[in-house]
Amino acid sequence: MEFLKQLGIKDVNCGASSGSDWFESQDGGALTITSPADGKTIATVYQATEKDYETVITRAEDAFRYWRTIPAPKRGEIVRQIGLRLREYKDPLGRLVSYEMGKSLQEGWGEVQEMIDICDFAVGLSRQLYGFTMHSERPQHRMYDQYHPLGIVLTISAFNFPVAVWSWNAMIAAVCGDVNLWKPSSKVPLTAIACQNIIAEVLRENDLPEGVFSLVVGKGSTIGERMLNDKRIPLVSVTGSISVGRHANEVVARRFGKTILELGGNNAIILTPDANLRMAIPAVVFGAVGTAGQRCTTTRRLIVHESIYDQVKESLLRAYGSLRIGDPLDQNNHVGPLIDTAAVAMFTKALELAEKEGGTLLYGGEVLKGEEYESGCYVRPAIVEAQNHFEIVQEETFAPILYLIKYSGGVNEAIALHNGVVQGLSSAIFTDRLQEAEAFLSHAGSDCGIANVNIGTSGAEIGGAFGGEKETGGGRESGSDAWKAYMRRQTNTINFGSELPLAQGIKFDI
Repeated sequence: MEFLKQLGIKDVNCGASSGSDWFESQDGGALTITSPADGKTIATVYQATEKDYETVITRAEDAFRYWRTIPAPKRGEIVRQIGLRLREYKDPLGRLVSYEMGKSLQEGWGEVQEMIDICDFAVGLSRQLYGFTMHSERPQHRMYDQYHPLGIVLTISAFNFPVAVWSWNAMIAAVCGDVNLWKPSSKVPLTAIACQNIIAEVLRENDLPEGVFSLVVGKGSTIGERMLNDKRIPLVSVTGSISVGRHANEVVARRFGKTILELGGNNAIILTPDANLRMAIPAVVFGAVGTAGQRCTTTRRLIVHESIYDQVKESLLRAYGSLRIGDPLDQNNHVGPLIDTAAVAMFTKALELAEKEGGTLLYGGEVLKGEEYESGCYVRPAIVEAQNHFEIVQEETFAPILYLIKYSGGVNEAIALHNGVVQGLSSAIFTDRLQEAEAFLSHAGSDCGIANVNIGTSGAEIGGAFGGEKETGGGRESGSDAWKAYMRRQTNTINFGSELPLAQGIKFDI
């Protein structure tokens, strides 16, 4: 395919790079990457060895000592150039995202656009890394705080957003003066290799040292564990499941490192009697089936007041019946494949458990057969009537399953159902009543990191801090003041007088 050539993807690829230098060792084993769209082999990737990793991390340490001395606006200029280069590669990179991961082509292009947008955001941020000044209680003293770079920032990314989430971390960290190490999901390493090739062009043109942006494709049991335990990495950003995040947090915390965790979501939308269904139904459908239900912000629970329940159910059944499922590179299709057959098995198992607990399958649930679906990764998105307390409803199934949950009381009952899960990423309410909207956004309302009114749960603007609460992890990435997580804070006091007043009025006779 032409887009593979444009991005420098070969039949056989190296899985470790310190910038523009690639390591050609083959002792780490090979990954054969197939597309969930058609089941065909795309390419092979040789995983990094521990020796490769040691070379990468050593170069990153050296690069940090240089990169931190570059003024932040100059670092922003490098990120600006990366953003321009991504614009040039938006079409082929978006196609690779779609083909390797399985999301629709529109979503693939959109993901690259997120990378471009975060570059633009980071460029502006490079001139706004503000500290604060405070009045000292001591005469002729000045106090202020400031932020310094941390060092090597490791980003462990998931398959569902193979490039965007990395860029949220990497571009912000870069303008903060950190150097970046990326461990992508082993399910989608080709998009990471393509990004490294793009970055390398900018690094070479600016004569930057190896190690500012590095990539390691490796086994979690060896390379991944070594990264988590490596004291040379002060910050680890993890996007993944709750179990993966819990393990990473425990390991990194033991060595007093820092983590940013963006883990599971069990996101719900509340529809009150005053909801505008003309707006709500499209938001629910897109939130539930976009990326084939493989977003951390996917709408998984729909909490509907009994007075509009039947109307909502009928509307959803009509909408789901019109979904076009197939090749993600065909822009006429709404829903592509799941990432692999293991995800398909998880989808069908979850539906079995839901029905066993008393749920009713209203629509979908089939694994699609036929020449168009020969990869075995295509399913028909499902709608299930369920109760919030079902064990399977309490879990996050990374697949297009929407649970319909009825409530009969006021908005507080709906909020209690909404909050009655261990995850706390994204949430939404549709209502035209001000009181209900404000209750949902209040301290007694949604307990999620993201709470929306009259828009869905899925997707996020890069200008806002992204992340959740409870077992979603509590970390924040991307916009707002999330940049502070990539730096170390320091309080400074300067005595510009000729006396040294001591704390608590203590005096020494000298």
